[in-house]
Amino acid sequence: MDRSLLAHHPDVGSALRPAADGQRARLLDAMIRVVADQGYTAPTVTDVVRAAAVSRSTFYELFTSQEACFLEAYRAGVDVLVERVRGAVREASGDWRAQLRAGIRAYLETLVAEPVFTRAYLLEIHAAGPAALESRAEALRRFAERYHASFEQAHAADPALREPPPDALLVLCAGTEQLLAERCREGRLDGLGELEDVFCFCAEAVLLGPPTTSPED
Repeated sequence: MDRSLLAHHPDVGSALRPAADGQRARLLDAMIRVVADQGYTAPTVTDVVRAAAVSRSTFYELFTSQEACFLEAYRAGVDVLVERVRGAVREASGDWRAQLRAGIRAYLETLVAEPVFTRAYLLEIHAAGPAALESRAEALRRFAERYHASFEQAHAADPALREPPPDALLVLCAGTEQLLAERCREGRLDGLGELEDVFCFCAEAVLLGPPTTSPED
């Protein structure tokens, strides 16, 4: 199998080599790859340790359970995804809209380029139990914070803008993720780039709020 998005995480990718200190990293990467290939409920620890080329005893020295390993792998992948978005925004030239679009583009491009992690991130996380759903909720909150950073840039340009409710930003994140999950389930990841305009439209609608009207209207 190809390596997953986790290979780009500084605490994982640097250790993906045949060395004792790389065993944890190899298990995290293997977990994402095995889950993406078989689904969350089908694989066993044996499948994971075989893919990682480590022993079963080593697995249990490092993780209390298969669930714990998967959740740590999921969070590491989200770290990389968030950093890709942050880096794209930081490097974008232009106003807040250009930065917003750059972040959305980086998010979509990463998911297209990393189908192994994308399947685990969008689909299999829902099958991993209550702790996994909380990890997903935390990921949504992190992306909501990125949208709030876009609002702060927009507000600096137009102080009359009203801050969107935090729940509205979560709805924005959850809604876009649901659409992506449907595309992933249908095997249509290659077309995610076409959603860039859709996501920008939705994000601007939430960040700018409803149009104001004058008393004469």
